[in-house]
Amino acid sequence: MKKYIDLSRSIVNDMPVYPYDDKVRLFQDKFLDKDKYVNHRLEIGMHSGTHIDTPMHMTESSAFIGDMPLERFAGRGVLLDARNERIIKYKDFYSDMVGKDDIVLVYTGHGDLYGTGEYFTDQPVIDEGLADFFVEKKIKMLGVDMPSPDNYPFIVHKKLFSANILIIENLTNLSELIGVKAFEVIAFPLKVRAEASMARVAACIII
Repeated sequence: MKKYIDLSRSIVNDMPVYPYDDKVRLFQDKFLDKDKYVNHRLEIGMHSGTHIDTPMHMTESSAFIGDMPLERFAGRGVLLDARNERIIKYKDFYSDMVGKDDIVLVYTGHGDLYGTGEYFTDQPVIDEGLADFFVEKKIKMLGVDMPSPDNYPFIVHKKLFSANILIIENLTNLSELIGVKAFEVIAFPLKVRAEASMARVAACIII
């Protein structure tokens, strides 16, 4: 039997977005009583809500996210518990936890501030040494419960992108994976010709 844990933020009208990004507009424009059917329109940036960044976001890569094979977006999950760490650094025991092609999720607890201004301005950051470790291990994706794993000039982003490691941002519900021994992550983006995409991310646990 499988249990799925939704790790994605809901897409709603005027949802929280990164400072200076355009607002999200989700509205109904067709109505059953007048138009005989219902339709909604969505105007959204690719980096809103739970989304995946690809190397094209900050490097010279020409690979659109929608052209990447689906295998890039699913795999064995590993949860690193980094609560109460402002700078998230490498720990020796990570070496035995993390392997090639893993999808590493870093749980900071910062997601509890989602919806506040502080969420986008005062998040913890991934240390460059830990990013180097992820590159050395050749992980598939890094996911965080924050708007970004680092701040300007986004060195961690670029280190990961240089190794073709994708980044999932704005995850939620990572607390539900504490103590889970084995799980898979499924994080499919839209099939869109862009540098990033909103994604429905879930953890699958065999129970």
